[in-house]
Amino acid sequence: MRVNVKDEESTVSVEFTPTIPHCSMATLIGLSIKVKLLRSLPDRFKIDVHITPGTHASEDAVNKQLADKERVAAALENSQLLEVVNQCLSTRTV
Repeated sequence: MRVNVKDEESTVSVEFTPTIPHCSMATLIGLSIKVKLLRSLPDRFKIDVHITPGTHASEDAVNKQLADKERVAAALENSQLLEVVNQCLSTRTV
């Protein structure tokens, strides 16, 4: 994972590599990273989460979803999906 923070520009960019080129969890992984940053950083930061170029079969589609504020907001309004994201971010072991 590559993380680039530019405090003076209020930007955070995270590039992640899914486990395999056809990873079905890539969108969930990216959404979880984005949610963690949204919850942890001040509102002034613009957050960009995307897949490392060339590492996923659907990288353009996943990156488009993660970059779309309305789609991210809609995803987080889905209580079942939000519960899955919260489980991904939980530090509690089951």
